[in-house]
Formats: sequence, C-alpha cells, structure tokens
Amino acid sequence: MSCMSKPFAATNCGSVLNSARRFHFRFAVRIKMSSSHAIPPLPENRVVVRNLFPLSLSLFGLVILISKRHASQVGYGMTTVDFLATVDRYPQPDDKIRSSSLKPKLISKVADDAHGFAILKELEADGVDTSFIVVSKGGSSTFSYVLVDNQTKTRTSIYTPGEPPLMRDDLPQSTLLSAFDGARLVYFDGMFPETALFVAQEVAHNNIPILVEAESPREGLDELLKLADFVVCSARFPQVAWTQAPSIPSALISMLLRLPNINSVIVTLGEDGCLMLERSANGKAMKFRAHGIGTICGRFYIGTAEKIPDSELIDTTGAGDAFIGAILYAICANMVPEKMLPLAAQVAAAKCRALGARSGLPRWTDPRLASFL
Repeated sequence: MSCMSKPFAATNCGSVLNSARRFHFRFAVRIKMSSSHAIPPLPENRVVVRNLFPLSLSLFGLVILISKRHASQVGYGMTTVDFLATVDRYPQPDDKIRSSSLKPKLISKVADDAHGFAILKELEADGVDTSFIVVSKGGSSTFSYVLVDNQTKTRTSIYTPGEPPLMRDDLPQSTLLSAFDGARLVYFDGMFPETALFVAQEVAHNNIPILVEAESPREGLDELLKLADFVVCSARFPQVAWTQAPSIPSALISMLLRLPNINSVIVTLGEDGCLMLERSANGKAMKFRAHGIGTICGRFYIGTAEKIPDSELIDTTGAGDAFIGAILYAICANMVPEKMLPLAAQVAAAKCRALGARSGLPRWTDPRLASFL
C-alpha cells in the first residue's frame, strides 16, 4: 500500500480540482511504505491505542484518553453486544433467514441485565478497568444484530440502544477529574450528545486535544466539532451532510475555514482509501482555493487502501473503528501523515479478514505490520 502526499494545487494559489482521482494522476507523489520507513517507537509516557475490546463487544465511545504518566486509557460512551450472523445473501423483506500491556478505563453505562453483566465480564477479562461504568437498576443494555452478506461482503446492523442513557448526573465532577488526570488525547463519536458536549467542554477547559468522529449528522455534533483539534469523517459527511460543497476536497477546505480550531480533517473512502487536509501556518505550505468558499494554507494527502482479494474479505464490521484507533496511536506517536495513513489503512484491512469487530485486529507482533515496525 502507499500514501500520496503533496497538495492538489500549484505552489501559488490555485483552484481545487473537483476530482481527487484526477489529482491522483496529475500531481500526487507516491511514497512507498517499506521497512525503511519504520514507525517511531512510542515514548515511555505514551500509550498504544489498539485491541481494547473483545470480539462480541463494540464501543460506541465518546472519549478515549491517553495518559501521560500511566499505561492507562479511558473510554467514555456506549458499550454494546453485537450478535453477528453470516448469510448467503442479504434477506428480502419478510424473509427468514486485546492488549495486556495497557490498563484501559471506560466511562459508560449498562443495565443490570444479562447483556450488561456479559459486557462487564468480557471487558474485565480483557484488562479494562470497569470501575467507572455505571450499572443502572432496570432498563436494558445496548445490543446490535449484525448481518454479514457472504455474496456482497457487506454488513447491516440492527441497533437497539440501551435504556436509560448516560446522563450528566451519572458523572460527578470527581469522576471526570480522575479520568482526565494526565490525559493527552480525547476521542468523541457523538453518542449521548448532551452529555458528550458537557464532557467535551470540560476536556477543552483542561486544554486536552480532542478528536471527533463525524459519521453522520447528529444532535450536538456541530458543537462538538467546534471544540475538535482533529476530525475523521465518513465519505458522505463533509460534502453531502455538512457543507454541500461541489467536491470532497472543497468540502475539506470549507470545514477548516468554518472550524478554525481544527488542525486536520480526514475523510475515509472505504476501498478507495482516504483523503486528508492538514492546516499549516508556515511558509512551506501550499495555498488551496475552493471557488466560492475560500482559501486555506496547508498540505493535502491521499492514502490508498489495500486491495483485499474476495477470497480473504470476510467482514467490514468495525473497519472504521480500527482505522480511527490507528490514527489515535499515530497522533500520540507524533507520526507524520505519510506513515500514519498507510498504517491506519493496513490495520483496517487486517480487521476485514475476520468476522466481527475485533477478531481480525492485528497485534503489535503481527507479521502484516512488520514493514511498519
């Protein structure tokens, strides 16, 4: 796999191309990733974000905190049980058919039902500190049915939210202060919007960087984005759902102009890889102009995805989460985009070769990561 760098305009201010694919052939410089481009080792005061949760669990987390002083992580948000089923084809209507070196912490809420206790048991077995998880009396824990189509290699989730949701009153100030102590990076995916915004404001008040995942428009997401330092978007979000810009590159420019706190924004394109626009204030950066939108100084990158043979592609459940997990690690390792984007794509591709959100995630010793390490 490879990563393209260099902006999609000339050195002087130029118009943004409507087609990133067209830019790919005209201006991109290919950087091949090999063992000579090794990932820098994490400093002792940082923590790798990977393999946190078991196969049968998905974390719709709002926050992952990476500690400066201790080998711990804190996640805040929703935990859910996934029931996965592979099917020969997607049914028509009415048819019947981990890491031992880390000590993660999770702020979340489950019910005192069978799913809730199963979540707690599996998280604890995986080394997660569950002492911050609120267990409600009564209600129900979150779960999803996930249908994996063997023909198209796609998946469909039938999501059932838990009740009652995580509320501000569930999080005393002392709990938040304990979780934020020494944190380096915070991750939000927009779940529990009112509570998420409350927590994000506390995070920003403590000058901790924030990464927000923007998959689709949600209540409170715009306010979260205003506090973000980094954003990772789905393919449709920046152009169709948020800016209505004529192209994805121009939509990224619009996002950086509308959200002055953001350092960089990444849009994931599935099998087509990803695009990244990074803001820059130094004189070496190029200027990008989107007609009718404005001009930004920065650098543009195209990350290519691995082509997975049909015989090896099993399930895409959790691929986006795997990608973001690698991005979180890369940010904490001060990794340059030319290394960060290929690593994230490789981790996501490895996940897609197994059923479920976690079983395919590569370990640090996985030979598929050898060329990066």
